[in-house]
Amino acid sequence: MPYWKLYYHFIWGTKNRLPLIDPALESDLHKVIAAKIKGMDGFLHAIGGVEDHVHIAVSIPPKLAPAKFVGDVKGNSSHYVNHVIKPGFEFYWQDEYGVLSFGEKNLASVVRYVHNQKQHHLDGTLIAAMEKIDDM
Repeated sequence: MPYWKLYYHFIWGTKNRLPLIDPALESDLHKVIAAKIKGMDGFLHAIGGVEDHVHIAVSIPPKLAPAKFVGDVKGNSSHYVNHVIKPGFEFYWQDEYGVLSFGEKNLASVVRYVHNQKQHHLDGTLIAAMEKIDDM
């Protein structure tokens, strides 16, 4: 197995940024995202978000293109919500996403930022570059 240390911060939102991620859904949604990441040989450092978007800090192996990785995670999680957690529910992710790479020395601060999403949104202490999903 090759040696690698790759760190990414991904963010993506619900379709039309609808507030679909309520507290009852959030825990199960995060668990299915974590399971998919592990199944793809990735390592989840942190997951967080609010009612209309998700952030993850993750390491993924170089065999996975970031676009393929996030597409598979989004597709798997929306399918799971609609067919297992809440059958018949219309839960969809928007097509776009944001991704930033960062170095190991920044891992702790990115993990804190992801874990504290709700508070950052309440306090208005968001980091614009870490909230960007697309150019719209």
